[in-house]
Amino acid sequence: MPARIVAETALKPVSITTKEKTLQKWRHSRATAGAVGAVFLVISAQPIEARAGERIGNHLDQCDGRKNAILAVVSGIKASQGTMRIQSYRATKSDWLRKGQWLKRIEVSAHAPSMRICIPVDGPGDYAIAVRHDINGNGKTDITKDGGGMSKNPPITIWNLGKPSYRKVSVAVSGLREIHINMRYM
Repeated sequence: MPARIVAETALKPVSITTKEKTLQKWRHSRATAGAVGAVFLVISAQPIEARAGERIGNHLDQCDGRKNAILAVVSGIKASQGTMRIQSYRATKSDWLRKGQWLKRIEVSAHAPSMRICIPVDGPGDYAIAVRHDINGNGKTDITKDGGGMSKNPPITIWNLGKPSYRKVSVAVSGLREIHINMRYM
């Protein structure tokens, strides 16, 4: 029921008959149901996309080929200490390495010299993976100690300041996709 009519109804004298009260309640419940239905239609009409910021575990059984996923073989891990953080992104200019735009994040203890990480993705498409080895596990980026790597192992230069174009890290996924990431340290 529009707000104007609700306000007018509330201002009517108290001497309303039982029939009128029942009719008002029915109209109000129909208006509420219609509004809820409209909201549901808007929500259900939205495309289903990956939920940004989902923290998950490393479940290798999800890389059995039955679902869309990336199996990242990460090699060159300097030491079996600290934490490995693996994040997936949509391979787009607006999402790649942007704060809060990662899709899935996996944090696990580091195991040198290599690890296998399964990153499920929500559907076929182009994705990019970033890996960081927080070698002392302090949760901060220690530029002279921590290591990093990215899908397709792009060159890191002074010109791109450690952030290569999304085009250089993009991997097409349809089903299971295995990639190899080489860690780099200073």
